[in-house]
Amino acid sequence: MKIGLIGLGKMGANMAKRLLEGGHKVVGFDRDPQAVKRIVDDGNEGANSIDDLISKLPSPKIVWIMVPAGKPVDDTIDMLIPKLKPGDILIDGGNSYYRDSVRRAKKLADHGISMIDAGVSGGIWGLKEGYSMMVGGDSKAVNLMKPVFETLAPGKEKGWGHVGPSGSGHFVKMVHNGIEYGLMEAYAEGFELLKKKSEFDLDLHQIAEIWRFGSVVRSWLLDLTADALKKDQDLKGIAPFVADSGEGRWTALEAIELGVSLPVITQSLYERFSSQDAEEFGGRLLAMMRHEFGGHAVKEGK
Repeated sequence: MKIGLIGLGKMGANMAKRLLEGGHKVVGFDRDPQAVKRIVDDGNEGANSIDDLISKLPSPKIVWIMVPAGKPVDDTIDMLIPKLKPGDILIDGGNSYYRDSVRRAKKLADHGISMIDAGVSGGIWGLKEGYSMMVGGDSKAVNLMKPVFETLAPGKEKGWGHVGPSGSGHFVKMVHNGIEYGLMEAYAEGFELLKKKSEFDLDLHQIAEIWRFGSVVRSWLLDLTADALKKDQDLKGIAPFVADSGEGRWTALEAIELGVSLPVITQSLYERFSSQDAEEFGGRLLAMMRHEFGGHAVKEGK
């Protein structure tokens, strides 16, 4: 199968490699010519524009986009609509908001174009391990794309699935990322407590390695943690700033709308917000109040 791939960042480029290894051919386009060159060097085909990419695809044309969520996705779709025909398929493999995916699928359907929303997890390890994919959209289009999903996944019958109609793939991926926030926060808090118990002089890497085998808290995230702690238990040079890319916020908002209690996920999101606040005005205000009502000492800041 020949697929057009728009967006050749690290994940997009690795997906192109895995597809090529699985017997598929990719025609890739990116605004960065060097990104296009890299996939050409790997053995895939490059395009110098979206028009060029479309011209190199057989019908029905299959275009997979891997661009940042939000306006870039809408802009890319608006560019593609006049170039595609009824029966063609567009796949959004980025971390789009599921409500946007529902809207976009309807818009494309008005032109006879099928849209698949594929929530893709695996990051930079996907090339080696395979990608977990949560797929939403029309059954006919998904079935046509099954060989591609099977190639990208860890195995033909594992790590991917058609979860429901348009928007459901990105909805499931959104919840997946919310759970990820909670898991990461739990590991971070636990290892911080271990580190603070200075009289035991605990070896954090050793503990991570113990937990990796047989423990109920073993996971891939723990594997990555163990590897990082092996290199540097103090994590020197890494600022305590944790970004959030949107999915955690969307998960919390959905929970509020549906009246579902998600204390761990929402609190882990708030912890990320706290790490991003260089001014820490709330903390300063708390210190001031303690000083005002109780005369407690205030630590001078910058």
